[in-house]
Amino acid sequence: MRVYSFPRGGFLYDDHTAPRRDSSEVAYLPTISVIPLIPNEGGRVQPVVSVGDTVKEGMLIGWGHTNVHATVPGTVIRRVSWKNACDQEIEALVIRMGGRFEKLGKKEEIFPWEGLSSQELRRIASDYGVVEMEGSGRALADMLFARSSGKEHRSLVVRCVFDDPWLAADYALCAERSMAVVEGSLIAAKMAGVHRIVFAFSSGERELGELFLRNIAAVLTEGGPTPVSLVLTGSRYPQRNQRELEIALRNYEKREMINLGTLLILGPATLAAIFDAVRLRKPVLDRYVAVGGSAVKKRQVMRVRIGTRIGDVFAECGGFVARPRRIASGSPLQGRLVVDLDEPVLKTTYAAFATLDNHAGGFVKQKCIGCGECRRVCPVGLDPEELYKKIGHDSPESRDCHGCGCCELVCPSRLPLAAEIYSAQGGS
Repeated sequence: MRVYSFPRGGFLYDDHTAPRRDSSEVAYLPTISVIPLIPNEGGRVQPVVSVGDTVKEGMLIGWGHTNVHATVPGTVIRRVSWKNACDQEIEALVIRMGGRFEKLGKKEEIFPWEGLSSQELRRIASDYGVVEMEGSGRALADMLFARSSGKEHRSLVVRCVFDDPWLAADYALCAERSMAVVEGSLIAAKMAGVHRIVFAFSSGERELGELFLRNIAAVLTEGGPTPVSLVLTGSRYPQRNQRELEIALRNYEKREMINLGTLLILGPATLAAIFDAVRLRKPVLDRYVAVGGSAVKKRQVMRVRIGTRIGDVFAECGGFVARPRRIASGSPLQGRLVVDLDEPVLKTTYAAFATLDNHAGGFVKQKCIGCGECRRVCPVGLDPEELYKKIGHDSPESRDCHGCGCCELVCPSRLPLAAEIYSAQGGS
């Protein structure tokens, strides 16, 4: 089976400090949960409960474009706010766990969805707080509505490209909940009015991709209306990025002489959340999270309740072997610094790491030695060395940098190339 990739740059990324991806562990339920009322494109979420109120598991506690739910039963004990590493003001409700669970350990009722309209499905996803869990955290219903208007051809791409070992949580989710991801893709396809579903798997995961095809064949009725394809992509980082993945899929489109049209790209965590909302009427309560790094004693994929404090997650993994120099959420290549261990796991948190060394980007800036390694790995053909030197003097001439971090990882001087170039050209 042919493998499709992007033409230049990138590299095979490995990190021995990432956790194994072959299984996951269910984390302990948090005694204290910090549930963020996160700003979004539609404005800040408004709380519908107050300090002192008793809440149930899965109960709506914040209303907005992205609804927020209590992930544990208990009492709202305070309302807090802080600034994250991006200087973004975050507000949250703090819940002390107590009382009876409504979802955990109970037999799940299965709701039919085939007879529902796309508008009804989007409303359910909105009601249960489903967001784009692999990216910005924007409200999924708004995203799908934008894609579903008009008559143009479009395809849903199920992104299962594992070019980064810190995507271990997504891999574990695909392996353990493959049927939920598959049926979630069918529901999303109806929501968005797409004409084709494409399962994009990195070439080393062909077996898992074929399992998805068997699962979708079991769910689809004979002669189902939505064609399904399996496309194998390269494993070179950053194959998973929107631009590089689209290059691979356009090559596939040209070779197979089919029309993919506009691409709607969603990851497995988002699709599993769609399944939970529509089939189980369950809000986003937990998240598969890859926990590791050189400072962590026991590296593993954890299934963690949203709102669990990052410090509690590390503690359940045995704590630290020594004082970390860097703690962040996400991949070391594109992670966001954690400034306080009381910061919570969010719907978009797919990894959390703590390192003893500088890792990518470093802390001690040295002089550029002009080795050219950054130019060799840049997938968009930029000269990161030249652009970095212009920062503070002239604005970078190119607007093509998407902050993938390739240049930072290979830089022997540990310069924060991608972070500063991307920021200087208006990225966030």
